[in-house]
Formats: sequence, C-alpha cells, structure tokens
Amino acid sequence: MERLKTFATNHPQIASWVVLAIGMVIILIWAARDVGFTAGQWLAMVITTILLAGASVWILGWGDEDEAEATDEAE
Repeated sequence: MERLKTFATNHPQIASWVVLAIGMVIILIWAARDVGFTAGQWLAMVITTILLAGASVWILGWGDEDEAEATDEAE
C-alpha cells in the first residue's frame, strides 16, 4: 500500500489516468452490456475509453501547470 501512495505522489497524472480509466471502463461495460458488441468492438471501445481518460487527465493537467507558473512568478 505504501508503494501505491509513493507512486501516486511521484506520478499524480499517471495515477489519475489509471483510476479514471478503470472507472470509465467499468461504466462502459455496465452501460453497454446488452448491446451485443463483438470481441473486437469491445476491445476497440475499451482502448478508446482508456485513451479518452488519458486525454482528460492531460487536459486537466494544463491548469496545474498554469498555477505552478503563476506561483513561481509570484516568488
């Protein structure tokens, strides 16, 4: 457990990506369970969802970089 905390502290965006991707894939599977996708379609949907989670974390990280720059300039 301590290793997970250390990893999340050292790599917050990757940790956020993993957590968000897991949650989004669970929601995807639950929401589309009766659709009748083939195995290839499921794979494509899961990969796309994981990439979307990564893009979301990356975009949200832009605000963190702006705040860090503003803090550095104020000092």
